[in-house]
Amino acid sequence: MHALGSRAEGLGSDVRYIPGGEGQIALSIDVSVEGVHFRRDWLSPEEIGWRATASALSDLAAGGAACIGALVALTTPAREPEATFVALMRGVDAALESAGGVVLGGDLSRGDAMAVAVTVVGRGTGAISRRGARAGDGLWVTGELGGSRAALAAWIDGRTPDPAARERFARPVPRLIEGRWLADHGATAMIDLSDGLGADAGHLAAASELALHLELREVPVHPAARVAAEAGSQRPAIFAAWGGEDYELLAAMPPGFTGTTEFELTRIGEFAPGNGVTFTLDGRPVQPGGYDHFA
Repeated sequence: MHALGSRAEGLGSDVRYIPGGEGQIALSIDVSVEGVHFRRDWLSPEEIGWRATASALSDLAAGGAACIGALVALTTPAREPEATFVALMRGVDAALESAGGVVLGGDLSRGDAMAVAVTVVGRGTGAISRRGARAGDGLWVTGELGGSRAALAAWIDGRTPDPAARERFARPVPRLIEGRWLADHGATAMIDLSDGLGADAGHLAAASELALHLELREVPVHPAARVAAEAGSQRPAIFAAWGGEDYELLAAMPPGFTGTTEFELTRIGEFAPGNGVTFTLDGRPVQPGGYDHFA
């Protein structure tokens, strides 16, 4: 086995060739920076590697693509023990193995803080992007929202996060299978939830040049987010919607779509002619908000 893990076999040259095949090559890059996207007193090096890779893989999921592999550029402070980046790459390796991909290559450098840049390579039809929703399409979301925010809120308050919430932050699961399923069953547009529902719904509507109405009462809330919201005297749906880094998928689906799937999928809104996004809770307008992770 290669020192960096089972998914790194074949490394050793400056170029890695990818076998040909049907479909189009999909590429995306994501950067995770210490102090901005993670803190080392919160996460182990292996968790940092998994999380950075999963974040990039989530972009492939939003494009309905399958994973081929990833290239990883790692920056670490001077005198960082070799064991740190070996452990981090074990996390990268594990995330790629779960997605059916391999480590294609990468680079290592020194810097003022740790940073992980992950370029993922996938394959898909190229038919799905943020652009393409039609008036009358429903807006659907996978999974549950707010778990990652619940973990962050606990850390920032100096508390130990709920284990399930911590897992959502430290080891998010990119919805690659769900993304391909949605693409195969008529999705007209899709985006992953990295910036939070309040922001990402707007990205989807703007790219499709449509208006979008969301009823927050329908938002599926992670149990830990519900507890965190109630402890802070907030409505759970708002707490979950204004959080970020859930890495679930928002998908525009045709009007006749019923939502019958083998995974959790919830209808939370509808596209209409016009522009802009409106949020309501129990029918009453709500001003969109955001969440500053390190405020």
